[in-house]
Amino acid sequence: MTLPRTLGVCYYPEHWPEEIWAEDARRMAETGITFVRIGEFAWSRMEPTPGTYDWGWLDRAIAVLGKAGLKVVLGTPTATPPRWMAERHPDMFAVDREGRPRAFGSRRHYDFSHEGYRAECARIVTAMAERYGRNPHLGAWQTDNEYACHDTVLSYSPVALSAFRDWLARKYQSPQALNRAWGNVFWSMEYDSFDQIGLPNLTVTEPNPTHVMDFRRFASDQVASFNRLQVEIIRAHSDAPIAHNYMGRVTDFDHFKVGADLDIASWDSYPLGFLSDRIEATEEHKAHFLRQGDPDNQAFHHDLYRAVGRGRWWIMEQQPGPVNWAPWNADPLPGMPRLWAWEAFAHGAECVSYFRWRQAPFAQEQMHAGLLRPDSAAAPALGEAAQVARELAQMPEAGTGAAPVALVFDYESAWAWETQPQGRDFDYFRLVTAWYRGLRSLGLNVDILPPDAGDLSAYKLVLIPGLATLSRPLLKALEIHGGQAIVGPRTNCKTPDFATPVPLPPNLPGLDCTVARVESLPPGIEIPLQGGGAIRHWHEVLEGTADMALTTLEGEAAALRSGRLTYLGGWLDETALAHLLRKTCVELGIAVTEMPCGLRQRCTQTHRFLFNYNPAPVTFDGITIPAAGVHWSAL
Repeated sequence: MTLPRTLGVCYYPEHWPEEIWAEDARRMAETGITFVRIGEFAWSRMEPTPGTYDWGWLDRAIAVLGKAGLKVVLGTPTATPPRWMAERHPDMFAVDREGRPRAFGSRRHYDFSHEGYRAECARIVTAMAERYGRNPHLGAWQTDNEYACHDTVLSYSPVALSAFRDWLARKYQSPQALNRAWGNVFWSMEYDSFDQIGLPNLTVTEPNPTHVMDFRRFASDQVASFNRLQVEIIRAHSDAPIAHNYMGRVTDFDHFKVGADLDIASWDSYPLGFLSDRIEATEEHKAHFLRQGDPDNQAFHHDLYRAVGRGRWWIMEQQPGPVNWAPWNADPLPGMPRLWAWEAFAHGAECVSYFRWRQAPFAQEQMHAGLLRPDSAAAPALGEAAQVARELAQMPEAGTGAAPVALVFDYESAWAWETQPQGRDFDYFRLVTAWYRGLRSLGLNVDILPPDAGDLSAYKLVLIPGLATLSRPLLKALEIHGGQAIVGPRTNCKTPDFATPVPLPPNLPGLDCTVARVESLPPGIEIPLQGGGAIRHWHEVLEGTADMALTTLEGEAAALRSGRLTYLGGWLDETALAHLLRKTCVELGIAVTEMPCGLRQRCTQTHRFLFNYNPAPVTFDGITIPAAGVHWSAL
């Protein structure tokens, strides 16, 4: 599938004198920008007092942008309810795990379960959709902003408790059924009424893990229903596509369920901030990629959100310079804003939108760079954005490119291993991204699949690490899959009610393999493997008659294989994982390309792209790619 590709920018006309809007719009168009996102934080200007709307400034801003040939992405302002809203609904604030209410004075200060606030959101979204839904300058919608940012999905408030009890009653129908599912005979935790059930916080020791998992599912469903409320209103008044801007390394809610109601998945890409704040790596790794970002983190999210968007995805916010929120905020190496954009396009992005147009000289984000400085002079990324726009005009449509390998990702599994990690450093996201990194180091295109994927026929190799419960569609797809699948570790080891299943895991059809015991390994402890590398973090003792596909130096099974299915009983280090992936790909006839450190490859339908994340040039296949450079050639 080929899609048009273009650039965007985030703009806040309410922050700037109206007399400069036209000049800003002219410069945006001159840069090659097509889409301009506005409005997502402006509720206090849209509705200064309850029920009194002021649309004049927004009408004029949209008209000015449209006159310059720009299309507007209009954000619903529900992430920042105004001060009068807090006075109108004093119980609308989320409550943290320690029982402390969140407060006004920042953003995302609402509880997803508060029905009064939901009604206020429906009212403002209806007013916006009725006024702008058919506006000729409207290009797309964005719902709210960055669900889950600042740890705002899980709320332990009275309104959340009431909604959670209703959710449980609908799911289980009776307290007796809930008691059986949760195993509440343990520690005399049985309930006689749904009204007796509390939230899983402030307990003396750990709460029942099934209680926690149901609370996580409930909280995720609240996000999805909150988003759906807005989507249904917008669709009644507008044909423009609807997106939400997700974030990096956030698993607080099921993005696939939210994405099912949307037309486009978008995400906010901040490579340097994430390297400093959200990626486990050695200090040497972070120092080497300080001004470029991790070579695989952005690509992983591109592929994840391509899956969430069912093929349609954008970057709604692309880092152009230093950010303000990470522990350390480096300045990108010259060339990186261009590289990040081109890597997104090579993974199928329709639009890359830089955040923001002009750096704000006031309030919380005044240290966050934009395409312009606060004095309106060009920041370094402005020229790079213009270069990307010129190159896009010359580059034929390239499509996303086929992938021979698929990797399954599941948000509920992230909750499961947060709930019961068993080892302090067992992190589902890190496990999955380690496998993704291994595939990227072999130069492979990768598709990410949801946990209920029912068709694997397009892939020679499917990887399923750490999936707590295999869904029926995925199990059926595995049974008929003609390629190879590597499953584990810690896959299919929980029932949907978070109990240990009998027969014991992994209980895969056609594979005589049983996980007899498990252990978590502290840092510095490893189990060496024959052929090199080792098991770290997590180790399973395997029993069964299937063939040994991987063994420890002591001759014990580390992976068992039968036919097209392999179960892996441990968390492999980088060396062992590379060996296993390379060997499997060669067996399957998947062409691999060993990539040098910091150099990554992506093939589209028509072109091969090389991205150099290194701070120095790299020569590869007779081509020298400069530091922070991009090279493409026709296939």
